[in-house]
Amino acid sequence: MTTYSHSRVSTYENCPYQYKLHYIDKVEIETPTTIEPFMGDMVHQSLEDLYKRKKFKQRISKETLIKFYRDLWDKEYSEDIRIVKDGLDAKNYKKMGEKFLSDYYDRMKPFEQMTILGLETQDRMTLPDGNQWHVRIDKLGCDDKGNYYVCDYKTNSRMKDQEEADSDRQLAMYSIWVKDKFKDAKSVKLIWHMLAFNKDAISERTEKQLKELQEEIVNLIKEIEKATKENNFPRKQSALCDYCVYKEQCPSFKHEVELDKIESVEKFKENEGVIFVDEFSEIKKKLTELKEKEDEFKEKLIQYAKQFGLDIIYGSNKKCSVKEFEKIVLPEDEKEKIKFVQLLKDKGLWEEFSMICYPKLNSKAIKGEIDKDLKKMIDIEKDFRLSLSQRKDVEEE
Repeated sequence: MTTYSHSRVSTYENCPYQYKLHYIDKVEIETPTTIEPFMGDMVHQSLEDLYKRKKFKQRISKETLIKFYRDLWDKEYSEDIRIVKDGLDAKNYKKMGEKFLSDYYDRMKPFEQMTILGLETQDRMTLPDGNQWHVRIDKLGCDDKGNYYVCDYKTNSRMKDQEEADSDRQLAMYSIWVKDKFKDAKSVKLIWHMLAFNKDAISERTEKQLKELQEEIVNLIKEIEKATKENNFPRKQSALCDYCVYKEQCPSFKHEVELDKIESVEKFKENEGVIFVDEFSEIKKKLTELKEKEDEFKEKLIQYAKQFGLDIIYGSNKKCSVKEFEKIVLPEDEKEKIKFVQLLKDKGLWEEFSMICYPKLNSKAIKGEIDKDLKKMIDIEKDFRLSLSQRKDVEEE
């Protein structure tokens, strides 16, 4: 059986192709460290040290906490850590982390809110389908009333609202592990220490919600295992692509990465792919303009024919027939459409006038959701669909 985790299934949800590269192909890639997660890691380690000191009855002054953080930062920081936001440098982030720790210390001292059971706790739990789920808890605690606390430190610059907390899957899954390990647990509180705001987001789950969550996870794992068996990992483009480390391996972006490495405009314009897309774009533009022109002249010809009572109009080499005909217009209102279809069925005319909906049949067949006898009569072949869109990094002309 496989060990899954919150990050693993989230990767699949965000982009199945990224999941394939990371977890199936295990593509090794140099991942640049950025300042935000680095600062978050320094803060995490400092708070872990704080609670370790408390456990062993050592001095836990604010000065000790800040000194540990500064020393750790100076030891671990390197110039290759990327800072993306304009106008900020490493000193800004270092001070930010100090502020987070200082505020947390002032709010939580003397740190008697709970008995600490574990720091950076790691374990596995068995899911209903037999697979394993990786558990990793920043801070686990309890009180003498049977309340257990699953705590997560967050250095995000955006506050987690109640709706997000109540729908968060990661800590909720950990609460299942807590209830299994500690039979005296009357409740499991999920707490996100939002350090940038010096506030906590708190949530709790009912037994019914936890059961539904496990079912959701198991179904998602089934989907992942089916995709793995069929080697079917489509790419899913989203805003997250901007931060993906696999762009050079991704068919949706590797040509862009290749172009970004070209230093001169001349070499860029000589790229065969660039030439093909530019020419294709120009042809599509002309076709659109011609279609608009065609519609315009259709209307002009109809009006001309009406004005002079004609049904054939002559040109230099061609003649154009303009014939008026009748056609039905079906009800546009949805309720009326349903009523009309039902009437066709009641009159025994549905089979005569209905048609196969090819897009729907195609979709069901590709997904394997049609009857097996029908599937035997269908061949599935590869085809291509081309579509043009504006590059985000280039202004539209």
